[in-house]
Amino acid sequence: MNRVILLLLLNVLLFSSCKNSNTSVLNEDEIINKTIKVSGGDKFDVSNIEFDFRDKHYVAKRNKGAFQLERHFKDSIFSVKDVVDNDGFNRFVNDEMLDIPDSMAVKYAASVNSVHYFSVLPYGLNDAAVIRTSLGEESIKGNSYYKIQVTFNADGGGEDFEDVFVYWINTKTFKTDYLAYSYNEADGVGFRFREAYNEQFVNGIRFVDYNNYKPKDKEIDILNSGSLFETNQLELLSKIELKNVTVN
Repeated sequence: MNRVILLLLLNVLLFSSCKNSNTSVLNEDEIINKTIKVSGGDKFDVSNIEFDFRDKHYVAKRNKGAFQLERHFKDSIFSVKDVVDNDGFNRFVNDEMLDIPDSMAVKYAASVNSVHYFSVLPYGLNDAAVIRTSLGEESIKGNSYYKIQVTFNADGGGEDFEDVFVYWINTKTFKTDYLAYSYNEADGVGFRFREAYNEQFVNGIRFVDYNNYKPKDKEIDILNSGSLFETNQLELLSKIELKNVTVN
């Protein structure tokens, strides 16, 4: 009898050991890499993407680290093309390059970068300048999400390196369904919360539109924004919609 009991105990221990060895907890880097993979993965790195956003046309050319991000629009008279690439920023008016003061070039470049950055998220969240921190899991509208905070190193993090982002990544699909970010502005800290919708895959790359929310109460902690959204304490400000998306 004692021998039988001993064998049973050994089997239980062996089963428990095997079960534990097959159970892994993903860290923030693994979660980010998975959400990038399901959204397009390596296709981002060798792509030409074009889309319309509001009254402007955008072009992104990426080739294994080399990039050129463009914004095209017309004012009352001239055709304007803004270009951000590995070498910096340039503005062309009717195909003639202008001499832009550094202070304005920084602002124009940030504006171009911002639209392109959001258009291909979560691409870029594994860059060297990105600091990723796991905030555990959170439920929104009955779905479970990995909650990841993203901040940036001053070195390589761009002009807005002090911005703070939070991403909610579905624990089953690994798609990024929500994000929030805070940013510095003249009278304090601004805040936005975005809800993804209208998912589309174009040549293997995922694009989404967003419902863009602002807080009803300006005093807000970005880390609580998921629960604020679920309890209707955020106000719809605008819609972020990409039109005529093409990928080559």
